[in-house]
Amino acid sequence: MIYVFCRGVLRILFVLMYGLEAVGKENIPDEGGVLLCSNHKSLLDPIAVGIKVRRQVKFMAKEELFKIPVLGWLITQFGAFPVKRGGVSKDSFKTSLKILRGGEIMGIFPEGTRHSDSGAAKKGAASFALRSGAAVVPAAIVGDYKFLRKMKVIYGKPIDLSEFAAMDSAEAVEAVTGKIMSRIHEMQKTGKPTLN
Repeated sequence: MIYVFCRGVLRILFVLMYGLEAVGKENIPDEGGVLLCSNHKSLLDPIAVGIKVRRQVKFMAKEELFKIPVLGWLITQFGAFPVKRGGVSKDSFKTSLKILRGGEIMGIFPEGTRHSDSGAAKKGAASFALRSGAAVVPAAIVGDYKFLRKMKVIYGKPIDLSEFAAMDSAEAVEAVTGKIMSRIHEMQKTGKPTLN
């Protein structure tokens, strides 16, 4: 109930402040595990990516945030779970796989950090995708959270990973990471959902 109420309030606020529009929501499966992979621009990204989705989207969050009074409780209600600075721990990895294999949606930012200059994506998203068997939906945030300037979150078609099944694990992770990021960048440029 807390999640549904807060999501409703945030939907109104983000539409009023940023004109937030969601494009391609129909590309997110109605059931089953889904890995929602987005570019990363701001600390507000988890909210922007998740609030327009009918199903609850769970995100990793920095461990330190859970120690802040009220905020820690609130993000827990939103389904966030802690990850240690410097990488995904075994516990975080297990929690991620449990969420995906349990038929829920998990959001992740493959770039790892906001405003990554290198454009290099971390490989956690690909590892989760290959290990969990979840549908992989690319998402692109377009806009800069400027007051009264329109923003969009675009959701593409699930990415078909069957072509990577015969590869060895390291090669598959590299290839899947590249494909996910390619789809995200394509949607950033075109402003339209990708087709599979």
